[in-house]
Amino acid sequence: MAADEIRGTAHGSAPVPLSVLDLAIVGAGSTATDALRTGVRLARLAEARGFHRYWVAEHHSMPGVASSSPAVILAHLAAHTDRIRLGSGGVMLPNHAPLVIAEQFGTLEALAPGRIDLGLGRAPGTDGATAAALRRTDALNEGADDFPEQLAELTRFLDDDFPDGHRYRRIHAIPGPVQSSAPGGVQSPHRPPVWLLGSSGFSARLAGLLGLPFAFAHHFSAQNTVPALDLYRESFRPSAVLDEPYTVIGVSALATDEEREARRQVRAIALSMIRLRTGRHGLFPSPEEAEAYAFSPMEEELAAAITGNVVHGTPDEVRSGLDDLHKRTGADELMLTTHAHRGELRLRSYELVADAYGLPTA
Repeated sequence: MAADEIRGTAHGSAPVPLSVLDLAIVGAGSTATDALRTGVRLARLAEARGFHRYWVAEHHSMPGVASSSPAVILAHLAAHTDRIRLGSGGVMLPNHAPLVIAEQFGTLEALAPGRIDLGLGRAPGTDGATAAALRRTDALNEGADDFPEQLAELTRFLDDDFPDGHRYRRIHAIPGPVQSSAPGGVQSPHRPPVWLLGSSGFSARLAGLLGLPFAFAHHFSAQNTVPALDLYRESFRPSAVLDEPYTVIGVSALATDEEREARRQVRAIALSMIRLRTGRHGLFPSPEEAEAYAFSPMEEELAAAITGNVVHGTPDEVRSGLDDLHKRTGADELMLTTHAHRGELRLRSYELVADAYGLPTA
């Protein structure tokens, strides 16, 4: 697998390649249709402005997040873009049979050859009850504990290389490499590169031992970012995929034309996260709703921690914050995720960041 399928190119004055993580935010007063249409516009914008990749994340039972089916969304985005890499950030492997994921991403690879990334996580992407419904079992720890074995099975389905005598030797993920070896087959044997995602040390170490690229969720686990990246680099063993480590960090970032507006918007981000963490799921709130909300002293403390982890402000302030974060972490790529109740605000934020770094305009 060519390294340039993983490594991006920095444009303008950006210190590293910039990418997009889209959660398909559904804000108050809008619909899932609005969120998904914004995603198409954002993917086109990202492609035109030189962002390297566009990932969507699997979440369930969250009214304010319309990304429960990454493969479906990615197929739609593939039909509306031409060059940008598309992928999952991520698919939660314990929620699915490995064969199903191999088939879905083999199909995506056939739809958009050479543009698909398969990012995998071991968390459920939801609460315990919903995870039990997804997995049809109450033994939720089993899925996470079995992650390395599930990953190995998925990789063999992707490569179509189960050994002789294995119970799955005659089972093939279609579309997939087996089609190129069938009589008259002209199917490309290529398959999407696998990434491991994480917010702690488990996936960092595993990605390093397997020589896979690693993406860390800095946007909701900032205190663990540097330790996890250090662990990944220390554990790294060169592989057929990579000869040296490659890291991406997800960053919550919001740029606005005026600093005051950025402060209003991140207050809504804080309220949304507080509700999520306390089981009060709903649509993403507006700044007006956040301004009217009576935060308790404990919630104020939590809100301060949340907003402190969002790189926000004017375009110059956001650029400076991203540059500082890159220096502190040594990340090879920054993947920006922008939360706001209106799609136009999210689109504008990415435009402002692109302008601040002098990214291409076509």
